[in-house]
Amino acid sequence: MRKTTSRIVTAAAPLALASTLVACGSSSDASAPLSNAGNASSAKHPEWSKYTFTIGDNGGDGSQELAKVTGVFDNAPYKVKFARFTYGPPLVQAAASGDIDLGSVGDVPPITGAAKEYGFKIVAVNRSLTPDQAVENIIVPKGSKLRTAADLKGKRIAVPQGSSAHGLALNALKSVGLGPKDAKLVFLDPAAAATAFNTGKVDAWSIWNPQSAIAVKNGARILVKGLPPIDQTSSYYVATDKSLKDRTKRAALTDVLKRLSREYAWAIKHPDQYAKALSKEQGIPLADAKASLAAYSNRVTPVEKSDIELEQKLADVFLESGQITKKVDVASITDNLLPAGYDSSELTFD
Repeated sequence: MRKTTSRIVTAAAPLALASTLVACGSSSDASAPLSNAGNASSAKHPEWSKYTFTIGDNGGDGSQELAKVTGVFDNAPYKVKFARFTYGPPLVQAAASGDIDLGSVGDVPPITGAAKEYGFKIVAVNRSLTPDQAVENIIVPKGSKLRTAADLKGKRIAVPQGSSAHGLALNALKSVGLGPKDAKLVFLDPAAAATAFNTGKVDAWSIWNPQSAIAVKNGARILVKGLPPIDQTSSYYVATDKSLKDRTKRAALTDVLKRLSREYAWAIKHPDQYAKALSKEQGIPLADAKASLAAYSNRVTPVEKSDIELEQKLADVFLESGQITKKVDVASITDNLLPAGYDSSELTFD
């Protein structure tokens, strides 16, 4: 997922990234039904043993904890590490530089990264199984007099620059005939935005879960839901060009992605354990994790034509509103790692 918590430390440079890497732990627990999933690839691809893949995560979507619980990488012929980011743009930059090999981000970071001519590709979609569940919202403080998106005119909106929430803010304004110049976009990282929101320094906050859900629980109100047609509910996997151009490494990276798809397929069938994984990664109460579980129900699929069209439309909005200065051709930064028709929702493992 694209979301994050205040516990995550930004990894925007190699040295910072190194401090965030955590080796994936093996699981010998009886609740590890996927631990034998990689035996075939281990036997067939001994050449992969030289690789250590770093998986970037900007959302605390449970992937690292799920890897431990399911043991999905235990028998992989390569090593895996995880790196955490505060939000998407630094993750895309790390993918482009090769500091990570694969990472999941929201809909906007690939656009802003491409506008800066970073060397990466979109390789898969983490597709929402509950597209009617918003994973981010524009929220206002308790007692706010703002009632509709049109009321944002002239107001201060806290936004993580270059993130999916940035796209939500732009599209919400556009939906009522406004542009970024009609409101004051205050670019703040999630932690700083939370402080600004709680102290009344901004009038609204475009942000994802669990921050949005927690703020609402504490009295804030949702002004604009992050739902189609103004927002996407799925996220995208990106990978570095360098790895994708290496045939052997590309094949191994495809195996990494398929294993991730297996753990998510398992998680959907084991919601209680998935909630525990989310709670631990995000540092939130188990009850809050269970309440937001629907928004984290995803399956990994290839990038489809409709995804490219949605991303292109969003890229054009960013260009028209002056948020980027270079036109982005989304099709040219798309390179599917998964075969057509691949659907992890059909996989069974126990």
